[in-house]
Amino acid sequence: KVLNLFAYTGGSTLAASQGGAAVVHVDAARGVVDWARENARLSGVADRPIRWIVDDALKFVRREGRRGNRYQGIVLDPPTFGRGPKGQVFKIEEHLFELLEACAAILAPGPAFVLLSCHTPGFTPTTLANLLEAAIPRAADRMERGEMLVTDETGRALPSGTYARWVAGVRGQGTEGRS
Repeated sequence: KVLNLFAYTGGSTLAASQGGAAVVHVDAARGVVDWARENARLSGVADRPIRWIVDDALKFVRREGRRGNRYQGIVLDPPTFGRGPKGQVFKIEEHLFELLEACAAILAPGPAFVLLSCHTPGFTPTTLANLLEAAIPRAADRMERGEMLVTDETGRALPSGTYARWVAGVRGQGTEGRS
């Protein structure tokens, strides 16, 4: 079971679903969730187990914790600034760590992963990895981090964000990577 927060048009939702996961897709914008649902239909996965949720990410994660729901994987692509469906404010500098701590509480025991991506200036791959390690007590396992790059027609790499990925159960030193 995979939770996709700030899920936008559903790229990670579709990938996880095609990989066989039951997915919970959460975004604060109803129009974007409708768009993601249409993308699932066009991709042939509309019949797969995907829950489409319009909600504030932090409120949803806390509610899942109270309900006892657990996830083997969590994908987050938080904005620098955003508003929930009821006007809740999300500021990455103020709320990301709190959200990651809430996510740690809903991770299933055993194999699990968290993929955190970001497009906010100043949030380096190492910053993201440090936040994950601080929020998730068992993050002494493998941590990967790097830049997300898009290559233009001349071969020049253009930065498009950063990421940190933690995978439980795989011991070893963290790696720096570029994707």
